[in-house]
Amino acid sequence: MPLNLLKPEEARVILHKATEAPFTGAYLDHHESGSYTCRQCGTELFPSEAKFDSGSGWPSFDAALPGAVREVPDADGRRTEIVCARCGGHLGHVFRGEGMTEKNTRHCVNSISLGFIPKG
Repeated sequence: MPLNLLKPEEARVILHKATEAPFTGAYLDHHESGSYTCRQCGTELFPSEAKFDSGSGWPSFDAALPGAVREVPDADGRRTEIVCARCGGHLGHVFRGEGMTEKNTRHCVNSISLGFIPKG
């Protein structure tokens, strides 16, 4: 599987599980129709229809495409990390039970971990 060459800041987040600063990411206030992809391998992860404003400072989605995102226990022992199911790149964390959407799920994702394919 060919992977995209990552810039140092992208590698810090995607490979070394860091977090970008809140309210700074390119996709926080992004509202185009299409699909959000893994920056490292290009796999489609989240449909734009699943994106919502959680006020958290990072892009939030209440659903991932089937089989695209894998959940793993976070190193902190409290949260659940989400990674690309294809390449294992760090995306962010998933939270449930917050009541922000009908699906009661928030995938909190680093913009730097994402790419975007416009609809059409």
